[in-house]
Amino acid sequence: MSTFFRGTIILMGAVFLSKFFGFIYRMQFMRVAGEEAVGTYMTAYPAFIFFLALIQLGLPIGVAKVVAELHAKGERNGLQQVMRTSAILSVAASIVLLPLFILGIPYLSGTLLGNPETSVVLYISLAALPIATASGLIRGYFQGIARIEETAWSQILEQTVRIALISFLLPMFADPSRPAMTAGYAMAITGAAEIATLLYLYIKYRQVKRGKSEKPKGLYPLRPILSVSLPSSGSRLFGSFTWFLEPIVFIRALGMAGIGVTAATSLYGVISGVLIPLLLFPAFISHALSVVLVPAVSSAAALNDIRLLRERIHLSLRISAITGSVAAAVFFLHGEEMAVKLFHISDGGAYMLMLAPIFFFYYIQGPLHSILQAMQEAKAAMMNSVYGGIGKLLVMFVLASQPGLQEAGAVMAIGFGVLVTSFLHIATLRKKREASTGFTMFIIPYLSFILTVVARPLLIEEVPFGMLGDIVVTSVFLLVLLVLFRYFRLSDLRTVRKLAKRF
Repeated sequence: MSTFFRGTIILMGAVFLSKFFGFIYRMQFMRVAGEEAVGTYMTAYPAFIFFLALIQLGLPIGVAKVVAELHAKGERNGLQQVMRTSAILSVAASIVLLPLFILGIPYLSGTLLGNPETSVVLYISLAALPIATASGLIRGYFQGIARIEETAWSQILEQTVRIALISFLLPMFADPSRPAMTAGYAMAITGAAEIATLLYLYIKYRQVKRGKSEKPKGLYPLRPILSVSLPSSGSRLFGSFTWFLEPIVFIRALGMAGIGVTAATSLYGVISGVLIPLLLFPAFISHALSVVLVPAVSSAAALNDIRLLRERIHLSLRISAITGSVAAAVFFLHGEEMAVKLFHISDGGAYMLMLAPIFFFYYIQGPLHSILQAMQEAKAAMMNSVYGGIGKLLVMFVLASQPGLQEAGAVMAIGFGVLVTSFLHIATLRKKREASTGFTMFIIPYLSFILTVVARPLLIEEVPFGMLGDIVVTSVFLLVLLVLFRYFRLSDLRTVRKLAKRF
């Protein structure tokens, strides 16, 4: 267990710092660029992620799983073969797809998004695609050999570069009268941060290669890699495709309800660029678990160690559920105040009340997805994401186009998609007897969330130190309930403490 938890703890700390720096980045971006430029950037960004998913073909996940299995068996020579095969496949995908993206951008920006100025952001984003693809492969390699430090530091470096450039460089070029160009400069900053990350990862990768005496002979067979990467690619591809369609459906549906393109774009920027990232800030824990789970569960399954397999799955899901319940309670009670004070937004903070209870399930969705992939259920995980994505878009179009609902209907649809995917993941994992888990694992933390949002304001009204004091009291209140329900165990703290001392 020590290697698994040591890697998880390191990655948790790194992702926490990365998300914290990302918070600073978003606050600076909103203050320097304004809501319209942020909206333009966030409208184009899902297309960038969709393009990246097409080029990557799920290879980072495939590399992580295959490398983890080879590493566990001591087959060192195969590690470099996997990287060579994956690199060749990625280059081929880039050569084929990049010209198609260039040809499709005018139609995407002018017809689908209804805003031709977003083409500036999209063209700039294409330069970052090969860089991000290469970084993803190296991250997958490090995850497979259980060297989480490199992945952790790369995330911190990326956010640090973005903060520095957004704080000192963007104000020199930002133009309130040209929000699209300002958004384009922000995308160029994203590309610069990707370059810095790739340089760091490549240097570390070369150091690891020099430390191994074996030299790769030939290429690794495609089938074992693609058997993981393609289902993973299908899941991620559809997820990114539904995200790609999300601003299109959002803007068109609000247009049918009487809201103009500019106002709808700004509103989408607030929801996707402020509210949802704020809700997901504590998700550094579940994200770290998701990254580590694929090689950890794969190695336990390869060794046929059912006890270790269940131990890792159960503890990961309990930690994710605890994090989700605390986050749901904090954002339900204090989310609107946090959004206004931190980001100075003029509208949209009230939607935190709608999203917070639902986003509890988002915190367990990532680990569940990773567990299913590691247990040879990648296809089922993909289909669960497909159903959730389709449901989200259909509900969004129907509700957001209603004059009485508008953006509230879009927010409801986002929550609906989270619920569908999460419930289907739980139902799929419940069928795996070796996992020994199901819906009942999440009843106590969600019940604790409900009790907290009802009882905490009644029992504790005045709290010192303002908003920060309120957040601390709410978190402690819920954790006490979890301890009383024996869901949050002191043995977990002892395990973390021992590992922290060792680290």
